Amino acid sequence: MSTTPPSFTGHPHSSESRLESGESPPGESQSLVHVDPSQPIPTSTNARAKRHIAALEEELEMLRQERGTKQRKTTYYVAQGRAIRHMVVLYSSLEDLIAENDRRYESLHLIDDSQAMLEQDHMQSGYIELARTLPWLHEKLRQLEHEECENMLKKLKKGADAACGDNTSSLKELVAAWVNQEFCLSPLIKPDDKHSHGFASDICGKLLCPAEWDWDENRVKASICDRTTDYIVSENLWPLFMYEKDKLNRDKLEEGFLKSKLLVLAFKAIFTLPSSAKEADRDGDGADILENNRCAQRKSDQAKVKTCVASIISMKKVTPRAITYIVCQVCFALSCVSSWLTVDGDFDYELFWNNVMDYFEVVPGPVTKHRVDKLLEWWTRKKIGTNHHEDLMPEVVSYMSVNALAEQRRMLEDATFNSE
Repeated sequence: MSTTPPSFTGHPHSSESRLESGESPPGESQSLVHVDPSQPIPTSTNARAKRHIAALEEELEMLRQERGTKQRKTTYYVAQGRAIRHMVVLYSSLEDLIAENDRRYESLHLIDDSQAMLEQDHMQSGYIELARTLPWLHEKLRQLEHEECENMLKKLKKGADAACGDNTSSLKELVAAWVNQEFCLSPLIKPDDKHSHGFASDICGKLLCPAEWDWDENRVKASICDRTTDYIVSENLWPLFMYEKDKLNRDKLEEGFLKSKLLVLAFKAIFTLPSSAKEADRDGDGADILENNRCAQRKSDQAKVKTCVASIISMKKVTPRAITYIVCQVCFALSCVSSWLTVDGDFDYELFWNNVMDYFEVVPGPVTKHRVDKLLEWWTRKKIGTNHHEDLMPEVVSYMSVNALAEQRRMLEDATFNSE
């Protein structure tokens, strides 16, 4: 093949210099006749540079858009994940919940061990609650590739752990302040000194002490602090702080259970803003916190109001898992443990979480179920408000006066028409 440079008609040197400088040839445009079609036609340096810059800018814009999309997804997943520890599970991993649901769907062989089956039941109920709390997640798991799925779950977990950590940090100070105020302690419990909490503190020890034991008895107190085998504080004993007015009726162990003021304050601080915990202790009449929050946001002449967690996650009713989450957080705040652990001595927090959940979910019959429902109703009325609009079923609404009047008008119209 010839390696001779391409030649053109006219004056090639003058044309090339004009092209390199970006100038147009004088007069009318000249037709360049390419002798060797395998060789390039000279182009302007400026034109080439402009095209190269345009291509780079387009590539940069695409990278920016892709980065923005990824950032928005990350922000969304992290934000959505903040509800997981509150409303779904405190200790189990999302991967375990998903795996258990897959196992059940595929009808794999069942494990005979009853303890294993109980754990699997906890996992499955957790997945159902996860799908209820994040309705989009189940379909997303089906659509995404494995790597994308792992990335999404990682971001959800990041949000979940961050929210749990924030709550733990907040309650460490708030619980200490409430206990100091409620029991008028001297000296005061120091929020930043966890080593002075737990059984090292007389009042924290009393609240953490199993309800059926008398902390005020020196023998009991000494045995608990010395961790003797006669008084082993484990997850199988309900702490006193879970009972209303910190009192236990030995003949009726369910009386006042999960109604303590400390749990009430902690729930309000986490779910309906810390300021709501300062409200008077009442049964919820007229104290619709969610509605008050929305009204405050609508007032343009007021400062911006921070949206409470209950509004963010669209909590209309207090759920068993929300209460269980608060119980574990308060228990940890009263303890002397400085970092979040699953096991503290003889006390297993994960099994404790399961025990509280079993109180709500494992019921022997309809009578017990009714008492559990009444307890949840009490929590919803007291902590969120008295709105029950979502409870109005169509068959109930059909008999109310608005529809009743409309039906009477229709019947009267039909009767008049038929008489004519």
